[in-house]
Amino acid sequence: MLRAFPMILLAVAAYNLLVFGGGAAGHEVNALLAQAISIKVVSGDLWKITLGDGFVATALLLLFIETVKATRTNTREILNHGLSLLTFIGALVEFIVLKGFGTSTFFFITAMCLFDVVAGYTISIITARRDMSVIPHDDH
Repeated sequence: MLRAFPMILLAVAAYNLLVFGGGAAGHEVNALLAQAISIKVVSGDLWKITLGDGFVATALLLLFIETVKATRTNTREILNHGLSLLTFIGALVEFIVLKGFGTSTFFFITAMCLFDVVAGYTISIITARRDMSVIPHDDH
């Protein structure tokens, strides 16, 4: 059943925890997302990584996992596509309606949810067509 779970939902849930879980209580969400750490790289430059960057990078990793999962054609993946669509709709409603979700970070997470839906259905259709072309046809 875990395979049917849309992994991108983890990024949406983590952002929800940030906003509703008290992480943004008394703070502006954008200010919280702008908190950063700096890492000195070999060149001597300081690489500044914000909390918002971390959310987007994590969502990209989860999107990659979802894209790989979309190459399977079984019942669980059909359920996964449906749940991914519900995840996108929920994220879109949050982005448009709820305070604290109208940020660039959440917009990119919502866009990745949309990409997950479109890519999942597209890859599944292409894979199913390829599977169908392997089946021998009777030309009677």
